[in-house]
Order: sequence, then structure tokens, then C-alpha cells
Amino acid sequence: MIDLETTGLDPSINEIISFATVSVSGGRVSLADARYELVLPRRMPDADTVRIHGLREVDLADAPPLRDLLDGLLESLTGRAVVAHVAAVERSFLGAAFAEHRLRFRNPIVDTAALALELGRRRRHPTLRTPPIGLSHVAQGLGLPVHRPHHADGDALTTAQAFIALATLLDAVKPQTLGSLEGIRFRAGLRTRIRRRLRKLRD
Repeated sequence: MIDLETTGLDPSINEIISFATVSVSGGRVSLADARYELVLPRRMPDADTVRIHGLREVDLADAPPLRDLLDGLLESLTGRAVVAHVAAVERSFLGAAFAEHRLRFRNPIVDTAALALELGRRRRHPTLRTPPIGLSHVAQGLGLPVHRPHHADGDALTTAQAFIALATLLDAVKPQTLGSLEGIRFRAGLRTRIRRRLRKLRD
């Protein structure tokens, strides 16, 4: 599982300022190799995004730049499927960060937001059938705890627990594989609406 906090939503101009990874093994969350890092951006986050993730210039001033953390991030991701909530955000920022260092982000990626909507469609789940599909909303709809919303470490842990629950429930409806879970993605129109909702968080 991975969660990023960024200075905005456009990977061509915005940057990663924190990330966290948590692994799942045997259907359980493992914290043995969990990783959480603050990242020094080239340009500090503005007041709009600070209101979301709470990371101020003073919090990031002594953090290393992403290039110094890339080996650790690669170690956490290599050989693993990546799970994220509204994964288009993580996909685009990781792709841009890796490309800057002549690397390619090729991991299979599973989107817990898409899984939640698919579960709502298949099982007529009353709280997961339509957006909003925020991570806290999904976790609460599944009866799961919400850990430190809009902090990378808390959101990565919440995503991990949500993934286990969603994959288990979807598998009960129809047997699932990594490939089938990866194939459950947002339709283009839905992705556009989600991005609009994310942008409104800054207003």
C-alpha cells in the first residue's frame, strides 16, 4: 500500500512531500517493513494544500529531497503490486518522479476507490454505491477505523485495511486474482469528477 501527500494535484508542477508504504501478507497488514518519510520539495506547499495535509515549511525544512529517498522507496515497491486510494494520483506522481531519474513505474496498481464502487455495485452496498469515495468514507462504510486522515502514514494503513476487506468481500461474490482486481478501474468520466472534487478541497 502507498499513500502520497503532495503540494498539489498536477505532477508536472507539483511535488511529493511525504510518502508512506505498508505491506499486506497473508491477508494481514504487516508493519515490519512500513516506511514513512517527509520529503523536501523544490517549492514549499502553499497555504491551500497545508490546510489539507498539515505539512508546513518548518516541518519539511530538514527533510531530504526525493532523490535521496528514492532507493528506499524502490525497495518498498520492487516486486510488489501497489495499492492506493484514487490510484490515478499515486500513479501520475510516481511516474513523474521516476521518469525524472530515468526510471519507469511499471508495478501493477490496484485502486481501493474503484474496488469500493465495484463492491457497491455488485452487492448493492448502501454506502459504497456512488461517490463520494473518499478513503475515510470507504473505511467507515466497511466498519473500519480511520487512521490520521490526510497524513501519508495514516492513510496508507487505512488503505491497507480497506483493501483486505474489499478484496475479501469481492472474492466472496466472484473469485478474484491480482489481475482482476487491477482491472477494476474508474471510468474516464468518473475519474474526471473525482479530480474536480479533489481540486475543490483546495478552495
